[in-house]
Order: sequence, then structure tokens, then C-alpha cells
Amino acid sequence: MSTSSGTIVSAAATLHCPHGGRASAASAHAAVRMDGLPVHTASDSFLVTGCPHTVDGVPHPCTTVRWSPQPDGVRVDGVPVLLHTSAAQCFSAALVPQGPLLVTAARQGATCR
Repeated sequence: MSTSSGTIVSAAATLHCPHGGRASAASAHAAVRMDGLPVHTASDSFLVTGCPHTVDGVPHPCTTVRWSPQPDGVRVDGVPVLLHTSAAQCFSAALVPQGPLLVTAARQGATCR
């Protein structure tokens, strides 16, 4: 059995695509909060805005993020909580993988081990 560790991703975290676009939660599990901000889980949807990525001069911005959290970690209502160490991939509107999400977790009062 593997273990997960890392800082819980809440609305205080800074999320960017590999090209500098800003990712944010379009939905959040508001029932659980840290420092007054929603904790993000694998069921939350994330959108990317402001991605300047182009391919051969044609815009191909990142638009969404898919997370792959460890299944054996902390859960909220049976859904894995996202950690700054959770794998996450940014995708274009055509669902083409465009690189990993960059997470800068805010310092908070709780971590998962």
C-alpha cells in the first residue's frame, strides 16, 4: 500500500498551467474548509484561463485540468482530497494533454501524511 503526503489544496493555492495560465476551481466541496476556504477534492472541476500556448502560431490554450490523486489518501464524503503532490494534467479544448499543473500550495494549518 502506498501512502500520500503533502499540503491540502484549498482555494488559497496558486495553480498555473505550464504556460502561465491561471487554473481555478469551477466547483468546490464547500462542506469542508481550511482557514475558511473550500478544500478541493477529485470531484471538483478546474478551468484554465489566460493560457498563451500556441502551436505553429495557432492558439492552443490549456482549458481544463484533470487530477489523479492517490486513492488511499484522505477523503471527504468518500472522494480523495487533492494534495499539492497529486498528479494533475492540463488539457486543451480538444483534450490534448499539454503538461503538468504547477501547484504552489499556500501555508495552512494542516497537512496529510
